[in-house]
Amino acid sequence: MGPIASTGLKPGRDADWKAPSAPSPMEALLTLISSGNVLSFALGLPASELFPRELVSEAATRVLESNQALQYGSPQARLKEHIAGMMSDRGYPCSPDRILVTTGAQQALALIVRLLLGEGGSVVTEELVYPTFIQVLKPYKASFMTVPSDLRTGIDVEALEERLAQGVHGAFLYAIADGHNPLGVSISPSKRRRLAQIARQYRLPVIEDDAYGFLCYDGKREPPLSAYDPDGMFYVGSFSKILGPSLRVGWLVVPERFLRILSTLKEAADINTASLSQRIVCECLERMDLGAHISGLVEEYRRRRDCMLDAIRRHFPPGTTCITPSCGFFVWASLNVDIDTQALCMRAIEEERIAFVPGASFAVGEHAVARSCLRLNFSNCSPAKIEDGIKRLGSVTMRMLQSSRRSE
Repeated sequence: MGPIASTGLKPGRDADWKAPSAPSPMEALLTLISSGNVLSFALGLPASELFPRELVSEAATRVLESNQALQYGSPQARLKEHIAGMMSDRGYPCSPDRILVTTGAQQALALIVRLLLGEGGSVVTEELVYPTFIQVLKPYKASFMTVPSDLRTGIDVEALEERLAQGVHGAFLYAIADGHNPLGVSISPSKRRRLAQIARQYRLPVIEDDAYGFLCYDGKREPPLSAYDPDGMFYVGSFSKILGPSLRVGWLVVPERFLRILSTLKEAADINTASLSQRIVCECLERMDLGAHISGLVEEYRRRRDCMLDAIRRHFPPGTTCITPSCGFFVWASLNVDIDTQALCMRAIEEERIAFVPGASFAVGEHAVARSCLRLNFSNCSPAKIEDGIKRLGSVTMRMLQSSRRSE
């Protein structure tokens, strides 16, 4: 008997989503991995050894010298100016006045969803989506209109336009233009322009989740999707992948007409963003060469990406395909054989102490897709650990494939 039932209390009418709610696949895997000595390719963790720890420590010391360091405080105007500069470098110039600083990207997503989505509303997504975003939607009992993805160029904009033209509509489209989670694909420039045109034509707001857009491994970084329609799109950014996740500082770039109401929703959610973290991040940005820091991250993460792709080619079953991600932390591998990767994940943990996220964990609703696919994180392990882990994961995959064939 659960805690609600045992106390005799009943959830309110609008809170009944809580009772059957299960942890996301990410949370469940984190619990499992934390319980033992498991080499994890599962979660999107940046490399701890690449965090600018000394810089953050010095920044925290300087910030704490102020009498106001631990006091309530308004959002840091100077931090917004730094973020505006980062957005300009990202290819999306914007005024600091359009920026709302949040407690990480996850709060930013929750605020926009609260603004745009009513209970029982419809959301437009790809068939494979970041599961923690789906957790944000659960209280709203949302339905989904899904569109497929192309593993080379991203979301199928033709399919999206066809469904919108048929009168199917949604409260918003959730999109990741760079370093798609889980697919790793980035949307081509021509498709960004076309997607922005379609969104404007059908008055479909877009939430762009850009957690990985500053980490581009192959040539010139494309402007974010939101740069093509600043008046109809909500940009979500984060310092988690480039400074440190525990700082919990993210931001929104929003159409000006929504800034006041989003500020009110933000205040209702937490009264004030953690001002200490804001001050520390701002102090770091004042004193560091952020471009050089990001270049160093890109160089190392590119090395780990290439190591993983090479190891997969050598150790996974013949016919396995991967898309080389130009941004982000993940390789999406398709085994192209009849193996249920959810069963493979449990066997890999039990036999080899290796973890990953099965492809089906990202499927929206009842879509039976990605059964033989897996998402592998390359950012959090050294090249030596990647080589060892992929070799062992390939071994258990081959054993599972051989036993499956013998049973046929």
